Amino acid sequence: MKKIFITIIIILSFTAAQACEICGCGLGNYYIGLLPQFHSKFIGIRYQYRSFKTVMADDPTQFSNDHYRTAELWAGWNLGKKWQLLAILPYNFVHQVSDDGVTNNNGLGDIAVMANYKVFDKNSTGTHGSAVSQQLWIGGGIKLPTGKFDIDATDPALVAIANTQTGTASTDFMLNAMYNVHFNNKWGITTGASYKINAANRDQYLFGNRFSANSFVSYAIKAGKHTIIPNAGILYETTAANKLDKVTIAQTGGHLLSTSAGLEINLKPVTIGANVQLPVAQNFSAGQTALKVRGMMHVSFSF
Repeated sequence: MKKIFITIIIILSFTAAQACEICGCGLGNYYIGLLPQFHSKFIGIRYQYRSFKTVMADDPTQFSNDHYRTAELWAGWNLGKKWQLLAILPYNFVHQVSDDGVTNNNGLGDIAVMANYKVFDKNSTGTHGSAVSQQLWIGGGIKLPTGKFDIDATDPALVAIANTQTGTASTDFMLNAMYNVHFNNKWGITTGASYKINAANRDQYLFGNRFSANSFVSYAIKAGKHTIIPNAGILYETTAANKLDKVTIAQTGGHLLSTSAGLEINLKPVTIGANVQLPVAQNFSAGQTALKVRGMMHVSFSF
């Protein structure tokens, strides 16, 4: 969202039994990244993968390896010359291997719908005669509680269990902005930022608000009627602490800085793309939890 809009929530279990499900959770992570090139509308399928590893500092026998996979149906529509509508329908696969055993939870995630408004679309000539095009989009969206969030609020392992759900059971809101600039229809820079405002669910569990920003550099290579677009970028995100009954949960939230490298192939009307993201700096759960890798692949059809 992943992103892109992309949310990372890192949890330290504080149960008396010291359960090891200290995990990085992908709930509500809507990574967008580079959109497929389309004039009117597109529809596609994306696959995202996120892997985390946790080892308790005071007891290395307490560990957790967490894998989050998401298959998404996503689509976009240009409504006239100024408006753009995006929709994401995710299906989540949660696989956790810890000293307590193996946990799997699969199911429909939380559907998100976003609307963007084009503030300006300018074409000009640079100082060396290069053609320069610029676009600025701003918008917002809503995340619906369509995923499953089935927990026992009295369970002492509540925090760990909350991160293995396929939804958050809350209606949340998103604000975003994206700026695109292209030079001679070859070099491009896409910079975006988003802020996700979360609400407490019926169990009074509140996932922390999340801010993310990213910037990608791309280069379009013509190959006959097709276009190959390698790209590289940097991403930053920070997540506030979670709360239960308005009480802050210790050692939740954190921040992450990562790099990304990817490739988009435009075959008209089909676009195939993939990227991989690796952490550069991160701070979650006092260094006990670490993101290992994130990746994304997609196939989209433009109309």
